[in-house]
Amino acid sequence: GRRRTFQLIVFCLFIKLADLLKSHCSCLIICLISLSLPSYSVTVQESYPHPFDQIYYTSCTDILNWFKCTRHRISYRTAYRHGEKTMYRRKSQCCPGFYESREMCIPHCADKCVHGRCIAPNTCQCEPGWGGPNCSSACDSDHWGPHCSSRCQCKNGALCNPITGACHCASGFKGWRCEEHCDQGTYGNDCHQKCQCQNGATCDHVTGECTCPPGYTGAFCEDLCPPGKHGPQCEERCPCQNGGVCHHVTGECACPSGWMVKQMHSVCSQDQWEIFFFLHTQGMVCGQPCPESRYGKNCSQECQCHNGGTCDSATGQCHCSPGYTGEHCETRLCPEGIYGLKCDKKCPCHMPNTWSCHPMSGECSCKPGWSGLYCNETCSPGFYGKSCQQICSCQNGADCDSVTGKCTCAPGFKGAACGGPCLPGTYGVNCSSVCNCKNEAICSPVDGSCACKAGWHGVDCSINCPSGTWGLGCNLTCQCLNGGACNALDGTCTCAPGWRGEKCELPCQDGTYGMDCAERCDCSHADGCHPTTGYCRCLPGWSGIHCDSVCAEGQWGPNCSLSCYCKNGASCSPDDGICECAPGYRGTTCQRICSPGFYGHRCSQTCPQCVHSSGPCHHITGLCDCLPGFTGALCNEVCPSGRFGKNCIGICTCTNNGTCNPIDRSCQCYPGWIGSDCSQPCPPSHWGPNCIHTCNCHNGAYCSAYDGECKCTPGWTGLYCTQRCPLGFYGKDCALVCQCQNGADCDHISGQCTCRTGFMGKHCEQSEYGRELFKPVFGISIVHKALLLMCGGHYLLPITRTDLAASGCEGLCSGQDSMCHTWEHSDRRGGRLPSL
Repeated sequence: GRRRTFQLIVFCLFIKLADLLKSHCSCLIICLISLSLPSYSVTVQESYPHPFDQIYYTSCTDILNWFKCTRHRISYRTAYRHGEKTMYRRKSQCCPGFYESREMCIPHCADKCVHGRCIAPNTCQCEPGWGGPNCSSACDSDHWGPHCSSRCQCKNGALCNPITGACHCASGFKGWRCEEHCDQGTYGNDCHQKCQCQNGATCDHVTGECTCPPGYTGAFCEDLCPPGKHGPQCEERCPCQNGGVCHHVTGECACPSGWMVKQMHSVCSQDQWEIFFFLHTQGMVCGQPCPESRYGKNCSQECQCHNGGTCDSATGQCHCSPGYTGEHCETRLCPEGIYGLKCDKKCPCHMPNTWSCHPMSGECSCKPGWSGLYCNETCSPGFYGKSCQQICSCQNGADCDSVTGKCTCAPGFKGAACGGPCLPGTYGVNCSSVCNCKNEAICSPVDGSCACKAGWHGVDCSINCPSGTWGLGCNLTCQCLNGGACNALDGTCTCAPGWRGEKCELPCQDGTYGMDCAERCDCSHADGCHPTTGYCRCLPGWSGIHCDSVCAEGQWGPNCSLSCYCKNGASCSPDDGICECAPGYRGTTCQRICSPGFYGHRCSQTCPQCVHSSGPCHHITGLCDCLPGFTGALCNEVCPSGRFGKNCIGICTCTNNGTCNPIDRSCQCYPGWIGSDCSQPCPPSHWGPNCIHTCNCHNGAYCSAYDGECKCTPGWTGLYCTQRCPLGFYGKDCALVCQCQNGADCDHISGQCTCRTGFMGKHCEQSEYGRELFKPVFGISIVHKALLLMCGGHYLLPITRTDLAASGCEGLCSGQDSMCHTWEHSDRRGGRLPSL
């Protein structure tokens, strides 16, 4: 075929090849150069649209073809034909730097890739863990992956895998990057070893070595400190003396009876109870005997010796002073108030203030709060108690009770020694009053007066600084503008919505609004938004919070604030309020209907030619307004049967085949009926249309209301029922044959026989003489004016010629005139009856 040379085109295809051994991917570039495209032709089957004449039917007014008309149109169907298509064969060769192998272009690298593959001319793709131009250099300890391009993330001396980058943690560490210590209770490589430490000792996460808590020793901290040692690593020496035992953790001494640790006496300011703080020092402990009046272990028991007796610090046994005796030295040798060797001297003490007078020397022992030689002097200020020897601990101007030493605190202080100020929120004597200061004001513990913080004032600091002031005492004036609020503490301005600046002197920039102008206007069809509220200033014809709603029906203009004046369902333009009239209306406000003969949108359509109509077509729909009784598009059809009135929607109520007037619903009654709905039959003796005719029926005959025909009662006949039944007949329609014989009269109504003289029986068939003259002949189906005949002095009913010959008559003999007559009428058997 023909050959066509094209411009040189280079196609490069990147094919992703899977490294099956190491699950890594590399890219191999295959490069082809297209040199020429030789052409050739092939035969193909192609489709095309083929036209044909399509016949179809539509509804029309052709009554001869049952209202169907034939139509033609050109349609298309898909057809197929043979055609030729030009194809091209591509001829290619490898790009420079590539060589062909098994019909593929393989890149060539001059320097062989040691640990990798050649993916482009002189370009190696290294395996993970190797780098360098020819992939011959192993990654250093801080890098990994192909070309050593990834940096290791390992911590705490962990080793990094040069291929995967995974961290091999040093002993005592764990985690993806070895950044975590071993969990509590584990240590060693991969934190798999379990610690053996006891008594709360901590375990080294690397070696597992135990660090003992104070008071313990041993490889696993399983042993207590040896006697005489205590504390961390059992390195501290116990200070206990006189047989005191040292606690292995704290070093606290447990003294034997009669000995105690050094103590510092203090008074608790909270619950007013005395407590003792035992001080452990590096000096000697348990080296001090129990104080006077105490004994036993830790000197915890109180001596019971009286009158100056002393007790043994270990056992508590009393040693009485001279003049006293007894287990607790409670017994005087002299009576109370007497002293001397012979108990002959009177004690000089002021007795109300004296406990006792010494029985030997007469020395006065004063009650607490009294002193002097005769116990008649109060304690000096700052002293109290027995012999006024105890020093008052009251502070801050408190009064000290001379007897008990109890402190009466000055207002603003509290505690056993009145050393502490009132707690925040309280003041006054014994801090019993509650402060009423508000808003973190400082309350005076003495009198409860409030020192207000900046921004507040008032007796209890509950009142904000008045508007426009700030600071301590609210003495500074605010500088904020445009309704900005001033911070009562530091005077900084909080701008009102819509303003900004240090003094709120600048309005919000376009497109922003609100507090600190931080909100963005969210308006669609608007001329910006209000800087304070963000309310969108909608363009004419738009409304809604975001000005994204077209004005509601009947509104227009800015914010849809103007009302439309369009009438008759017209819509108005939301922009300028111009009315768009609904079909059938016209005018500036659409107040007028279309001119006669026109209808529809802008009154632009011409009415059809209405026939029985009240006028031109409807100004909106173009439909003809039919007069009552007519229907159809042109009002040229009468209402269908059973319908009447406007639009033929009324249902006729005519009954009994009455004809309904389609215009006014009036009924044209069928003969024999009257009334508005033809439901009433004609009154008696009337018949015909509207019952205008008078019946002429007699003898009780029924008159047909339809045509006046008389329905005779039994025994009567004739057009008006004025004639009796003919002789020989009776009953309804005179259809019954009388059975009377021997010349008897037959009643025309009931058929009852009235026998002649000499006869009897129901049918007068018997002679009074007891014999039957003639035997009746029966079997006649039709008898016309049959008579009981008498011929030659005999009565008989001649039926056949034989009967007639036997009677001596040549014809029928009349029972009235004895004359014979010829046959005229035929019965069913072929015989003839006489005509009279």
